[in-house]
Amino acid sequence: MLFSDKKARFVNDIVTILISESSLGTNKATTNTSRDSSASAGIDAFLGLDHSILSRNAGMGSKIEIGGSAVSNLKGEGNTSRGGQLVATLSARVTKVLDNGNLVIEGKRQLSVNNEDQYIILTGIVRPEDIRSDNSIYSQYIADARMVYTGHGVINDKMKPGWMTRVVDWVWPF
Repeated sequence: MLFSDKKARFVNDIVTILISESSLGTNKATTNTSRDSSASAGIDAFLGLDHSILSRNAGMGSKIEIGGSAVSNLKGEGNTSRGGQLVATLSARVTKVLDNGNLVIEGKRQLSVNNEDQYIILTGIVRPEDIRSDNSIYSQYIADARMVYTGHGVINDKMKPGWMTRVVDWVWPF
């Protein structure tokens, strides 16, 4: 063991994950549509009556006409922007060694302060050659990485709209 390295390579070995993730995404959309349509129809004779009989009735006129028109305009614009950053150090355990030698890892951390719980959960696959000599690996080298950073408590509860607001938003058609 004097000349062996301390890199993780077996089930239940521990590897240190250096999480440094940031993301930024923006989306912009503009819509401008317009429609103008009209239709008209006329009848020279009604129920077998020619227009000479209809012309005697001044209230009806000599022709029956039907018409209509519609105009529709839509202008819409939307912008969305989202960004996030997560910097942490987390120890993960090797849960499986794949046939090709890659390591399936899983790490969890819970931090509780003043009745506020924060959780970091990370899973993924790493190549042994990406593990540094100090038995750490950057999160960018984790394949199929799944990182969850969430929390429960008073602060998290205040970040969400109330249940009645959520119901009204779900039901309201406009």
